[in-house]
Amino acid sequence: MEASAQTVEELNRVGRRRTTARNGQNAVAYGFMTPWLLGMLFLTAGSMLFTLYLSFTNYDLLSRPHFVGTSNFTQLFSDRNFWTSIRVTLIYVVASVPARMVASLLVATLLSKQVRGIGIYRALIYLPSLIGGSVGASIGWKELFDQNGPIDSFLHLFGIQGPVWLGNPNTAIIVLVLLSVWQFGSEMVIFLAGLKQIPNYLYEAATIDGANHFQRYIRITLPMLSPIIFFNLLMGTISSFMVFTQVEVITDGGPMNSTLFYVLYLYQQGFQYFHMGYATAMAIVLLVIVALCSGFIFLTSKFWVNYDV
Repeated sequence: MEASAQTVEELNRVGRRRTTARNGQNAVAYGFMTPWLLGMLFLTAGSMLFTLYLSFTNYDLLSRPHFVGTSNFTQLFSDRNFWTSIRVTLIYVVASVPARMVASLLVATLLSKQVRGIGIYRALIYLPSLIGGSVGASIGWKELFDQNGPIDSFLHLFGIQGPVWLGNPNTAIIVLVLLSVWQFGSEMVIFLAGLKQIPNYLYEAATIDGANHFQRYIRITLPMLSPIIFFNLLMGTISSFMVFTQVEVITDGGPMNSTLFYVLYLYQQGFQYFHMGYATAMAIVLLVIVALCSGFIFLTSKFWVNYDV
C-alpha cells in the first residue's frame, strides 16, 4: 500500500511538471501572438465595429456623427446610381473572373513544359501582375485605347475604323475587363505550382489505356487542379468586387455611368460628397454581397472540387 501511494505521488508530480511546462509553452506562444492579436482587435475588429456604427449615422468627416437609424440603408435601395453600380460590378465580375481564370490556366499549362529559357518566359508573363494595379499602368492602358492610340492606329492599317473605346458606354467596360485579364500572373503562378504536383503515373496509366492529350487534360488535369481552381475563383471574385484604381484613373465611372463600379461610387459618396455615413452603409452592403457570393462558391464546391490524390 505504501509503495502504491509513493507511485501515485510520483505520477502526480510528473503530471504537475508536464502541466507547468505546457502552460509555459502556451504562455510563450501567446506572447509571440500578442502583436497579431492586438492588431486584430484594434485595427481589424475595431475598425469593422466603428464602420458598422457610422453606417447608422449622418457623418460628413468635419462634424460629429449624428445617429439616424436605418435611413442610410433605406436611401440606398431608392438610389438609382446604387443599383447601377451593382449591375456594372456584377457584369465586370462575371466577365473578368472566368476570362482571367481561363487565360491563366492555359498559359500555366504552356509554361509547365520544360524548354530552354522557360524561367525568363515565366518572369516576363508574371510582370504585368506586379504593375497592373498601379496608377502608371492604368494611365498607359488608357492611352493604349485612346481614340488616336496604338490600338486604333493598328486597326487603321487594315482599313478598320476602331470604336471610341472609352467614349462608348458599350465598350468602356471591355477595356477594364481586358486590363483585368492582362493581370493574370498571380493565378498563373498558383496554377503552375498545382500542375507540378500532379503525379506522372496518372498520365502514364491514362496513356496506356489509350487516352489522348485532350482526354488526359479533361479527366486528369482539371479534376486534380479543382482545389486550385476553387481558390483562384474565390479570391478572384472577391478582388473583382473591390476594383477601384483602374476604374478611377481610366474612366472615372463614365461614360454615362457605364463603368460606375461599386467601390468607385462608395469613394465618391464618402470622399467627394462627404456622405461618410452613407458610404459606410454601402461598405456594409458590399460585405454582405461578397459574403453571399463566397458562400455560394463554397456551397457549390462540393459538387466539383476533388481533393483525392
